[in-house]
Amino acid sequence: MMLGFFTALRENGILIGITDILTFYRGLSQGLAGDLDRLFLFARLCFVRRVSDFDAFERVFSSYFAGIEIPPVEEGDWQLFETKEFHKWLGEAWQNNELPMHPNFMDPAELMRRFWETVREQQERHSGGSKWIGTGGTSPFGHSGYSQGGFRIFGQSKNRSAMKVMGDRRYIQYSSDSTLSEDNMRAALAELKHLEPSGPYDVLDIDETIRKTATNGGEIELVFQRAVRDKLKVILMIDNGGSSMLPYAHRTQVLFQKMKTQLKSLQIFFFHNTVYSYVYTDIQRTRAKSLESVLKNDSDTRLFLVGDATMGPHELLSAYGNINWGDEDPEPSILQLKRLREKFPFSVWLNPMSDIQIENGSLTVQKIKNLFPMFSLTLRGLHNSVEYLNKMAG
Repeated sequence: MMLGFFTALRENGILIGITDILTFYRGLSQGLAGDLDRLFLFARLCFVRRVSDFDAFERVFSSYFAGIEIPPVEEGDWQLFETKEFHKWLGEAWQNNELPMHPNFMDPAELMRRFWETVREQQERHSGGSKWIGTGGTSPFGHSGYSQGGFRIFGQSKNRSAMKVMGDRRYIQYSSDSTLSEDNMRAALAELKHLEPSGPYDVLDIDETIRKTATNGGEIELVFQRAVRDKLKVILMIDNGGSSMLPYAHRTQVLFQKMKTQLKSLQIFFFHNTVYSYVYTDIQRTRAKSLESVLKNDSDTRLFLVGDATMGPHELLSAYGNINWGDEDPEPSILQLKRLREKFPFSVWLNPMSDIQIENGSLTVQKIKNLFPMFSLTLRGLHNSVEYLNKMAG
């Protein structure tokens, strides 16, 4: 019973275990989910622990119980074109002759408009029904109907009887697949809090020492811990040059500057496309700092590089490949990146492109990806990068 639902939750990144499932079934047997609305709330209580999973849960629930496939992006988000929902619609629309002979030449905005038009039509097309998504009927799905305690799918409220509104996408900004933005910045910083402290165990833990001493029958056992966050050093290097990074550079710089509220030791540098023998301490890239001086930092410093890793191959791989006017670098940039990687083993590269674009990226993307663990600049990517660094630190 509901095995497909549990599988779908896991496939969408919501980690559930046998204990969660048994708790869910126990609640069902006790009548805690007497109608669809209570089932939704109870299932969410059992299976969802992070706000970043709320949107995924709502999409899975609507798909399993209502047959509604809602894309994991907001309307107007260009990442729509990479979703399975869009590709399924595009294939069906092509087969049904609902698109011109060459849909790939259509204006993207028109494709976007047609897709969401179809989504709304599918969710509202039936009128007066009693089973499927409808309008004005007794179905628990749809809008403007008369089903008490049902779900309103988009549309406007008419009889104010719906207990849960699906389609508002209230949590999509906090979805793990969302790109980092001002709206979900707080959620992203919550992930950064999980960066673990580093340094020697040189802080006496008095409470634990007392507990251990009492357990040992009075024989003193001193327990030391690492200093909390004070010794954690972080270097952030941001690509804020070139047209490809313009949509991301400012918000990325703003986001990570807020790390200063949590990290006492944070250095921020800027570069253009890739790292040469100098990085810069200001956004305009006028105050240079030699890479040699950066490499003098402790090797346990956490290093984040942020950029799309996309450039001409010669910029990364050739001697004198530096395209910054007035700068000459006899060594290829890839050697400078290798020095960074060797000096700072706790390092990752965050890429604002999607996972699919990264996987199928250019030669330079693949070269850098082979050098640094590369994660997408999403909440999930940030979480995975922090998890990776924590695991590396042991």
